[in-house]
Amino acid sequence: MQQSHSPRKRAVTMRDVAKLANVSQSTVSRILNGNDDGIPIGEETRRRVMEAVTTLGYYPNLYAGTLRGQKTFMLAMMVADIANPFYHPMVRAVQDVARLHRYDVMIANTDHTRDGELAFVEAVIRRPVDGIILVPYHLTEADIDRLLVRTGSAVATLGQHVNHPQVDTVYGDDELAVMQAITWLIRERGHRRIGFIGVTSSFSVGARRRGAFLAALRQAELPIYPELFEIGDWSSESGEHAMQVLLSLPKPPTAVFAVNDLMAIGAMEAVQKVGRCVPTDVAVLGFDDIPPATWVRPRLTTIAQHPAEMGRVMANAVFERVLGEYSGPGRRFEVPCRLIVRESV
Repeated sequence: MQQSHSPRKRAVTMRDVAKLANVSQSTVSRILNGNDDGIPIGEETRRRVMEAVTTLGYYPNLYAGTLRGQKTFMLAMMVADIANPFYHPMVRAVQDVARLHRYDVMIANTDHTRDGELAFVEAVIRRPVDGIILVPYHLTEADIDRLLVRTGSAVATLGQHVNHPQVDTVYGDDELAVMQAITWLIRERGHRRIGFIGVTSSFSVGARRRGAFLAALRQAELPIYPELFEIGDWSSESGEHAMQVLLSLPKPPTAVFAVNDLMAIGAMEAVQKVGRCVPTDVAVLGFDDIPPATWVRPRLTTIAQHPAEMGRVMANAVFERVLGEYSGPGRRFEVPCRLIVRESV
């Protein structure tokens, strides 16, 4: 069933700024464009206009007038961590689709922070683009509403947690994939004491994967040991530190699941640094199937998400809207996950 949704708020216009500042629209335009046309503008007038801009949250359309109704031939893409190899094939796929349509792609990195995501929103409001592709961890529905209202751009997002009625969403069913993988770890590999390396609850994806992990343990009627749960920050360094803590326990886990491959690879390194073996002493399971998963030794057993396919689907969804081929409500596209069994388990 389609979710009900509040109407979009009207975008702030130059007329609103002019009214609040008690000046003409042409005066506002001259001040914001830095062109006084030879007509002197007093400092008091400039101050009132800029105060009105700040109060109303007005951002001038950089292409208004000269490019009204024309395309910018530009997409903007926001990712959480450009250094993470998970995003490389996704960005490449978006760029490949964009190139077919003679479009360029601007890429922004947020470092998994809300401030970084909001900075991206502000940037694309100031610098219009035809389409926007988001990998959001912290943006709220209100934030996305504002982005839609202020830009009028076609938007596609990555993530099962995004459920906006006007935005196309691509996702992998990571909850089901984690449950199946942990169940396999228990039934087929015989592990009963399994550690978990996750992230803080501020990341909905981390909360989902933790919930699926717990559900698999309960389904198998295994006890849940709080000391086997460690928190990382998506990086290999944090995975290594978390595994060091787990290995220091009087009774360490026989297997560990990390919610992304970078932390899983860091966990493997921690095991090997203390002279133990993967998977003989500790089995390690990851999530993502980034290229380094096949470079490390032993090769990492992981849950594949297929980021290149995700990027392709997001880009195609955006272009269907940009080109007027689709204008309906937000769509949801699932790219199935699958377990890739290698030597680390």
